[in-house]
Amino acid sequence: MELIEQAQEVYAENFPPETFFGRCIFLSWYCQRGTCKFCFRYTISHKIKYAEAARRSLASVLTDAIIGKNLGWPIEFLTGGYGIFDFNEIVEIAKQISEIYGCKIWVNLGMLKEEEMLQLQPWVEGICASIETVNLELHQKICPDKKIEPYEQMLEIAGKLGLKKSMTVVIGLGETKEDFVLLEKFIQKHQLDQITFYALKPVRGTEFTEPPETGYYAWWIAKTRIAFPKIKIMAGLTPKKIDYTELILRAGANSITKFSALRKFNSPEAEEVERQVKLAGREFKGSLTKLPDVDWNAEVDSLSVNIMVKEKIKFKLNQYLGKMS
Repeated sequence: MELIEQAQEVYAENFPPETFFGRCIFLSWYCQRGTCKFCFRYTISHKIKYAEAARRSLASVLTDAIIGKNLGWPIEFLTGGYGIFDFNEIVEIAKQISEIYGCKIWVNLGMLKEEEMLQLQPWVEGICASIETVNLELHQKICPDKKIEPYEQMLEIAGKLGLKKSMTVVIGLGETKEDFVLLEKFIQKHQLDQITFYALKPVRGTEFTEPPETGYYAWWIAKTRIAFPKIKIMAGLTPKKIDYTELILRAGANSITKFSALRKFNSPEAEEVERQVKLAGREFKGSLTKLPDVDWNAEVDSLSVNIMVKEKIKFKLNQYLGKMS
């Protein structure tokens, strides 16, 4: 708890007492690689359920963005499995989402080449690298087809292009506290602006059966906050367990992510998240429990997409908002 208190003091010296929910927008649920051993895309049941052609429609993705913008949910990043969309399509989607939010967005789209980052740059603020763990031996075992070196090269190029840089780390894969030194060196080497921590969610069909203890998860966040006072930290919740929201905010996280905000909107769990934010002494920007008074049709009509896509978005919006209300 002394570490948590120290991290809380460092946070207060560098950031206002507020937080928000960062919305991750997925393009697809399938991944051509699907070999990361902790991921739901690794399992046989996932490969049966989601065919290679499985991808979200443009209307569905833009509906997510419209709801997120109006509920005060900044985008954590735009992401999706490898090899599902043509890159020109991804650029167009990033453009549309950026226009909806009225600002540049973050993307987590695998190992991007320089020319791809240049294509995205007009609408993208930052690039995220899915590192997962900086322990090289563990990484090779857990993510055999997703090497760290190409991601490091991507981050180096992103910096030269003036793009912000981030990484994702999953806690509970088998790393130890001694590995924090490796994480510290990685953040320093690449001068990261942001980092997202996730607590491992065990998936049936993988070798992982237990999530990390909440104190251990908070330890990583607190150590990172103390070592890097100005870095932005996003911290994921596990869908079935949100009672440690206060703890990870006190540990120095700027915001929370990985909560089923649409499905759980205005649920007891959503109310509990907002309650825990208050317990942490933070103001929650946006809402997980109250729909704003918005002219949703006008929001759709303002988009620079054709009329057929707009009609599909309106249909999707009615579906989503009906469930949320």
